[in-house]
Amino acid sequence: MTQDNKLQLSLFFLRISIFLVMFIWTIDKFMNPKHAGAVYEKFYYISGLQSTAVYIIGAIEIILLLMFLAGFMKTYTYGVVLLLHTISTLSSFKQYLAPFDGYNLMFFAAWPMLAASFALFMLRDQDTRYTLT
Repeated sequence: MTQDNKLQLSLFFLRISIFLVMFIWTIDKFMNPKHAGAVYEKFYYISGLQSTAVYIIGAIEIILLLMFLAGFMKTYTYGVVLLLHTISTLSSFKQYLAPFDGYNLMFFAAWPMLAASFALFMLRDQDTRYTLT
């Protein structure tokens, strides 16, 4: 396997794995909108989100994530996914200061995913395996 093929395959698997995590987070908005509302309130200081608003946010995320998965408009879709995950990672800052309280240790998994999102964004022009562009 050539270096180019190795790079393309690696970027493809980064794209798939990032999509899977974010897709499950998005599906949670439809399955349990109250939980999503509580997350927005605790981590993003946005209170009072009704189910309808959570569903709209989820629908927009689904469209974004499908475009991301397809490698469509990479600069924008990969960039927005990176931005959203950066905000998500940084909004959990308090949990990083107390890693052994409750389930806070789980929040550290956000950092390698953030690094993967960054790498995929930076190498987006080389990510050509199974993309629309």
